[in-house]
Amino acid sequence: MLAIRAALKDLLAGAVFILFGAGFAFGSLAYDIGTPGRMGPGYVPLALGILLAALGVAIVVKGFVAAEGEPIGAVEWRGVVLVSIGLLFFGLTVRGLGVAGALFGAVLLAALARSRTRPTTALAIAVGLTVLSVVIFIVALQLRLPLIGPWIPL
Repeated sequence: MLAIRAALKDLLAGAVFILFGAGFAFGSLAYDIGTPGRMGPGYVPLALGILLAALGVAIVVKGFVAAEGEPIGAVEWRGVVLVSIGLLFFGLTVRGLGVAGALFGAVLLAALARSRTRPTTALAIAVGLTVLSVVIFIVALQLRLPLIGPWIPL
């Protein structure tokens, strides 16, 4: 009982990783998996789900082996709320604002989740991650999502 109480953070974090990993792995089974040489659309989600679940198991084992930790403190609701709103913002606006606008707004909200982050720092983070993501996903990987959406008049 003492070991569980001491490693509660690791146990909870590992359980979340295991649940998300198992969920992605299970969801990927609805698609063709393929082979390593000829990957289907379900191959990468299955592999990443398994890796995430394995990481969760490693975190749980580490929690029991180390058997040390601090008590779980108060929940920082500002962070929980702003990150959740950022995710919803991106999902609801990516087609209307385009990838650049939706990503900028979502990252800005997430950057402001920490109370000590200054607005100028949050803007710099949002601009930097938006530019980096556009270069990676739109330019390099050529995803077929609009860079600028119809809600932004040009």
